[in-house]
Amino acid sequence: MWEGINKMGKFSKKKGNALPSISTASLPDIIFMLLFFFMVTTQIKKSTVYVKFSAPGVTEAQKLEKKALVSSIYIGRPIETAIYGSEPRIQLNDAFASINDIAEFVAAEREARNEADRSLITTSLKVDKDTKMGIVSDVKQKLRAANALRINYSARKTDKLD
Repeated sequence: MWEGINKMGKFSKKKGNALPSISTASLPDIIFMLLFFFMVTTQIKKSTVYVKFSAPGVTEAQKLEKKALVSSIYIGRPIETAIYGSEPRIQLNDAFASINDIAEFVAAEREARNEADRSLITTSLKVDKDTKMGIVSDVKQKLRAANALRINYSARKTDKLD
């Protein structure tokens, strides 16, 4: 009858109705399983190349240090010449673009990076070895106007020049 009253005459809660604590022993296993699941199912975005691209051979080459700070511009003949013609085209990200879209592309690439890395962005020109230099020259002029001055030419290392 006097179960709920303690020695001082105050009421106290019954301890028999308390919920048991939740076991966290399996929590690291669950977190590790989720981490493994996302590592396996996540894909790194790569551009789909719609132009023929065969890198020219060079005898001296240097690898880029931070590939995360590289923006690629592909220049070459379209793979589907029946639809897009046989003249060299410019590909920015996953779509064909005109020479006038380059400034907007450079601005979007800068906005996608954090502010400390914006000055370190390198524009990699991936030009097919059979492409004439006229279109490459036009692209370089547009890059210069957009203040994208770090330019690199993609090539493959060989023992002798092509």
